[in-house]
Amino acid sequence: MDQIILKFISLAASFVAVALVLSMHEFAHAFVAYKCGDPTPKFAGRLTMNPMRHFDLLGLLLFAFAGFGWAKPVPINPNNFRHYKRGLTLTAIAGVAINYLSVFFFYPLFLLALLYLSTPLIALDVFLKEFTLFLCTYSLSFCVFNLIPLPPLDGWRVVEALNHKRGKVYRFFEKYGYIILLVLIGIHFLVNILSSYTAFYFAAQIFGYVDILGYILSYVTDFIAQPIYLLWGLVFR
Repeated sequence: MDQIILKFISLAASFVAVALVLSMHEFAHAFVAYKCGDPTPKFAGRLTMNPMRHFDLLGLLLFAFAGFGWAKPVPINPNNFRHYKRGLTLTAIAGVAINYLSVFFFYPLFLLALLYLSTPLIALDVFLKEFTLFLCTYSLSFCVFNLIPLPPLDGWRVVEALNHKRGKVYRFFEKYGYIILLVLIGIHFLVNILSSYTAFYFAAQIFGYVDILGYILSYVTDFIAQPIYLLWGLVFR
């Protein structure tokens, strides 16, 4: 099959996988918030799996091309929760929880695709293998990325829910956390670009030493994926 066609199929599979992963993540936030007593997500039209309700254009493009990104945050009003702290915590972790748990179902689909879709010249076979692979990798990377305790990510929402003190460190990250996150993303994105060109290999290595986001996405993702791989590895042995 022509390389251009393969690239197009892979990109299409990537976007479809992104749409599903992001929609599940944001719907989980909205659903849990609603069940905890806050009708705000429903009034905002976010209590749905329709991806068009959740997309952030920049986050979507970054996700499809770089493997991580973000969606529009689900609006909530914590004052509506029946139990403030519990509702805020459950809502914050709902998205990453559904992303991680979904891989327990996506990974065997990928293994089945590898076993039974073995014709590299059939476009549908190529699409399904790429699609199921992207479902696994994007779900895991989105889970880990959102656990980083910097605003506006879910990890920061957990910090807000569990932290009773609002000291200097908290206020610093509340004010500058978004900028720090953008810097981390920029460095990681730069390393990926430089690594793809032999002429910039040395520069990629230098920036690689400070690519904190790269370390997190690589090592933490591999660590949390091991139980899933081991479980289904026993089944498909």
